[in-house]
Amino acid sequence: MGAHLKTIFSGLQQEDLDGLLISLPSNVTYLTVYPSRDSYLLISKKECVYFTDSRYLEEARSYLAKNITLKEINGSVFKLIAENCLRIGLKRVGFEERHLPFAEYKKIKEELQGKAKLMPTHGLIEQLRQIKAPEEIEKIKKAIHITAQALEYIQDYLAPGRKEIEVVGELERFIRFHGASNSAFDIIVASGPNSSFPHHIPGTRKLQNNEPVLIDIGIDYQDYKSDLTRVFFLGKISSLVRTVYDIILEAQDRAIKGVRPAVQIKKIDALARQFITRKGYGKFFGHSLGHGVGLDVHEEPPISPYNQNTLKPGMLFTIEPAIYLPGKFGIRTEDMVLVTQKGCVNLSGPVNK
Repeated sequence: MGAHLKTIFSGLQQEDLDGLLISLPSNVTYLTVYPSRDSYLLISKKECVYFTDSRYLEEARSYLAKNITLKEINGSVFKLIAENCLRIGLKRVGFEERHLPFAEYKKIKEELQGKAKLMPTHGLIEQLRQIKAPEEIEKIKKAIHITAQALEYIQDYLAPGRKEIEVVGELERFIRFHGASNSAFDIIVASGPNSSFPHHIPGTRKLQNNEPVLIDIGIDYQDYKSDLTRVFFLGKISSLVRTVYDIILEAQDRAIKGVRPAVQIKKIDALARQFITRKGYGKFFGHSLGHGVGLDVHEEPPISPYNQNTLKPGMLFTIEPAIYLPGKFGIRTEDMVLVTQKGCVNLSGPVNK
């Protein structure tokens, strides 16, 4: 945590804050290097305090750095947080406005009894998390490797008559046997017309010949995530499906080739989106081109038409152009890229044509 504190404290000083309450589990995990479950973290220059209950107390005591004070929750956590804010002498305490529920904010405020103020903050930790450290990159690479193995394995399992939900079950079995602690999100298996729904919920529909099968899968490896999408084909590929598939591959390739430091993020989105639009399918690509991946499967930076920030070495995100034709099919390919000093590297490898 020490490596990040200087940057965080600088941000707090700019916002005239003397402490910060962190409630988003992935942000707590990031700063403590310990999986957060039902915990809060209060940081300040005077003291850092980790709040958890008896279920995790001994485990936390073993893993937390010695300069973090451990407080057991025995009663109201909100009262305990307020008591420690006042004990440390904090007067203006920031909180994560997107992640602390209003009901919890109200309870902490009441317990402070006007002796300290709660002030909203946005993205202080998330901005740090955009740049991945070498040890984070290695864990993500391992997650990608297991995911790629699962996608390669499942090709021989796909067959007409298999249900979408059966394919999900087989993928879940495979990834756990190969080192994943869990899937990073609900695995998507979408066959035929179901593939036109970007976040289809797999059901009992049976795979059929002469149609695409879209699989979107990510895993959790030591708290770090992966996220890949591939489209498989059973039987004969129609000319329309082949045309759309080739457009998507080219759009993705153009976007990846444009990734390098100092490039405005919205321009990466434009490289793919404008190509798809020129081919006549712009209205069938409605979501952003990609998103950051790390402790959360969706995190900073968003690769969208509205992100005016620039790319920096160490950023890691997906590139996933798509075309969804309602009632017919959808095609999406998704890879994960890492921004380097001079360009980028595709961590999941190119899609085979």
